[in-house]
Amino acid sequence: MRIIEAAAVHAALPYDKLTAHLREAFCIGGEVPLRSHYHIDTPGSAAGGTLLIMPAWQPGRHIGIKAVSVFPDNARVGLPSVIGAYLLLDANTGAPKAVIDGVALTLRRTACASALAARYLARKDAQHLLMVGAGSLAPHLVRAHHAAQRYKRIEIWNRSRARAEALAAKLSDLDAAVVVADDLESAVRAADVISCATLSREPLVRGDWLRPGTHVDLVGGFTPEMREADDAAVRKASIFVDSREGALKEAGDLVVPLKSGLLKPEDVRADLFELCRADRHARQSENEITLFKSVGLALEDLAAAELVAESVIS
Repeated sequence: MRIIEAAAVHAALPYDKLTAHLREAFCIGGEVPLRSHYHIDTPGSAAGGTLLIMPAWQPGRHIGIKAVSVFPDNARVGLPSVIGAYLLLDANTGAPKAVIDGVALTLRRTACASALAARYLARKDAQHLLMVGAGSLAPHLVRAHHAAQRYKRIEIWNRSRARAEALAAKLSDLDAAVVVADDLESAVRAADVISCATLSREPLVRGDWLRPGTHVDLVGGFTPEMREADDAAVRKASIFVDSREGALKEAGDLVVPLKSGLLKPEDVRADLFELCRADRHARQSENEITLFKSVGLALEDLAAAELVAESVIS
């Protein structure tokens, strides 16, 4: 059994290659039980932590299990808020093949899932990307979106301008103008595609700010208490998800409107399985506002782990 560290994971998962492989995985499908959530109390921290267990398998191919911990206060001790490991097994024998760095795997597959959704949901002429948030996932989201669309202008907004500036510097190699946005409302109003990766519990993106044709990519919120977009955004947009079962139970951006009656489960037009299998579910007009809510799906991890194993073990 191989142990595969983060550097090897990143090297094995170019954004364009992984995005294409994710599409294949969603077309093929697999067994994906709803992930398990466990709250972990942490002495001295009001936030505590969350343990996520995410299994998936494709008969005759592979079984994968990801264990991820999310501790929002980890920055205080110099650790990332998300830490995890991935176990890949042979689906014919159950024999372990590899233990893979779960953080690197999650960063890459999450970013590429959003890029995959944007291929169906963003306007083909989209030129302006706004990244809301400047955490560890943000550079991967920007690079994955840019690999799929080639934006001319990329803006970054973060509550801390210094962190936004640091991210902009990190992305200076891209063939696009990468700038820091000082005013979130103005940046949202100007963007063609808005990607959000925060742990916000209060909506950041307001529906009243969205202009016709915008695509909104919500990635950060993964509990019913977290929200990155308000009710007005949900009301104005056509709603898409990576997984109906997960997003409608776990994501505050959808759970709250569902509880209030603003949104019904049948209002979700399609998930990634349906988008990848039939173009008819995709954007219907240039003026349509689309919203993709990602909570993460174990099939994405499995697909990414397969690519890593092919590159490193084969």
